[in-house]
Amino acid sequence: MTVRAAVMTELGHIEVQDRPEPEPAPHEAVVRIRAVGVCGSDTAYYTVGRIGDWVVDGPIVLGHEVSGEVVAVGSDVTRVAVGDRVAVEPGTPCRNCRECRAGRYHLCPDLVFLATPPYDGALVEAMAIDARNLFPIPDGMTFEEAALLEPLSVGIWGCRRAGLQPGDDVLVSGAGPVGLLAGAAALALGAASATVTDVSEFRLGVAERMGLRTEAPGGSGLDFDVLLECSGASGVLAEGLRRLRPGGRAAMIGMPKEELVGLPMSQLTVQEISVSLVHRYNDTWPLAIALVASGRVDVSSLVTHHFGLAETADALMLGKTVTDSIKAVVHPDR
Repeated sequence: MTVRAAVMTELGHIEVQDRPEPEPAPHEAVVRIRAVGVCGSDTAYYTVGRIGDWVVDGPIVLGHEVSGEVVAVGSDVTRVAVGDRVAVEPGTPCRNCRECRAGRYHLCPDLVFLATPPYDGALVEAMAIDARNLFPIPDGMTFEEAALLEPLSVGIWGCRRAGLQPGDDVLVSGAGPVGLLAGAAALALGAASATVTDVSEFRLGVAERMGLRTEAPGGSGLDFDVLLECSGASGVLAEGLRRLRPGGRAAMIGMPKEELVGLPMSQLTVQEISVSLVHRYNDTWPLAIALVASGRVDVSSLVTHHFGLAETADALMLGKTVTDSIKAVVHPDR
């Protein structure tokens, strides 16, 4: 028996191939994949072949925003059962190193993360994964919503890293999927306001429909307690930090293209501004499920396009070819 996988065989080329049907190890479950959200990192690997130190050096399956249905479990699995509808946390830590034992499993040096070279991702009809990465979802939650718990988790972790407090005024720079969900998460976690800046009128319109305030880039004034920088654009972090009130906190979520980032240290020092860096997330799926299931965060509004597995190349290039788009979802079961 085989399953189909969308394999990036070379830069800018996807080929649907047959692969052996997965069998679960004792601690694993096999998940029939129902929805895979396309992330900017997938597009970067597809078009450029690298992100920082992670370099594609052979065929790879992309996709790490994923949900599906459990179809088989290993002999030691008690967390999930066949038939469970699940969201998938894409990083599998070793669970034994210093970082894992300290609760910082997302910083595990041996973390196996879906669709990060050299590891394959989820653009496949079925895959085996550590059952501890699986989170059952409520009956009312769609597979598309469950897949988008991953970018929502980035936003939640950014809020935690920024020390978000109830009543804070939040500035979010960048209205991509993570920026929109970071703003939505901030409001759900008690922020008094969340204002999103972006150069795209379409994305700002989506932000407004999600209940977020919007603003064109280039604003001024000490108007915010927290900055969630999600764009990675040159100079945006420094610009946002200048708008924080004394004692303000920032989380740098977007990955800048430059290795070195300039900051206005003389201004930031006298205001005692704190800047935290964000690397994925830690223990966020239960909260993300609760926020979506309760209706406090709307992730479905971000899904603008749907694709089948054979259309993966089009899904990966959607953001570069269709201006009025936010999130593509690939359905390997179609």
